[in-house]
Amino acid sequence: MRKRILLADDTKLMRDMLRAALDSEKFQIAGEAKDGEQAVAMFKDLKPDLVILDINMPKLNGIDALSEMIEYDPKAKIVMCSDQKFENMIVLALKRGACDFIVKPFKNEDVMRAMKQVFKDL
Repeated sequence: MRKRILLADDTKLMRDMLRAALDSEKFQIAGEAKDGEQAVAMFKDLKPDLVILDINMPKLNGIDALSEMIEYDPKAKIVMCSDQKFENMIVLALKRGACDFIVKPFKNEDVMRAMKQVFKDL
């Protein structure tokens, strides 16, 4: 069964790069959010198997969106995505329930490593 993934990043280029990295028979992009509020709403509506969530987003930052998603579903699988200048925020996200992180700029192998970390059956 294909894993349904919600992509949440305010930059279309990053969403496109993530989509390309996940282009396989193992994954289906359930939706794309361009800000934190939209990501939380889509998470509740779509109930994806995984969310890839950028830390730095408008309306609601990724840390607060993560907290809302975990509060809504404590078993949610969320991988944070950000550049290294937000390293302290990545640590905070992991403490708040994120499963893993992807550092920008990323390679397709980085995305797949995170997927294998979260989905042990891949």
